[in-house]
Amino acid sequence: MEFIATSLPGVFEIRIEPHCDDRGFFARVWCEQEFAAHGLNPKLAQCNISFNARKGTLRGMHFQVAPRAEAKLVRCTTGSIYDVVLDLRAESPTYKDWVALTLSAHNRTMAYIPEGCAHGFITLEDDTEVFYQMSEFHDPESARGVRWNDPAFGIVWPAKVEVISQRDADYLAFE
Repeated sequence: MEFIATSLPGVFEIRIEPHCDDRGFFARVWCEQEFAAHGLNPKLAQCNISFNARKGTLRGMHFQVAPRAEAKLVRCTTGSIYDVVLDLRAESPTYKDWVALTLSAHNRTMAYIPEGCAHGFITLEDDTEVFYQMSEFHDPESARGVRWNDPAFGIVWPAKVEVISQRDADYLAFE
């Protein structure tokens, strides 16, 4: 795997390194030792899939607070997404900054999101599936979110939001 640092500390774009032959290819997408060697949380507690039927489906911006703050590894297995990571770590030099990656079934790129960062995405195609690996179990008491279109962050989304949950639409303005 190739770990590419983004402009946000601890946020990485991770590219596979396929080993090809006449059958196709084989590639590693997870290795506890490699993640730990790059200073990333290697704990794996839970894996989830989200399926999104329509282009323009927005999910986010979600995170969990201590004691259940979670790191995430996100990969798009079908279709494509514009994946956004928002730095909510008050002590970070990039506090309230964001970075976006295009993850797709075609490029097989992954995003690593550390604890203290919010995460969300918008689908760029119909029938898009996203696979998440989390370092903590989902905990409703620790679950939080911020508004996807809050001017405090200025996130630029590349497509019109067509589908969004009421919960995601109703998050309060960031203070």
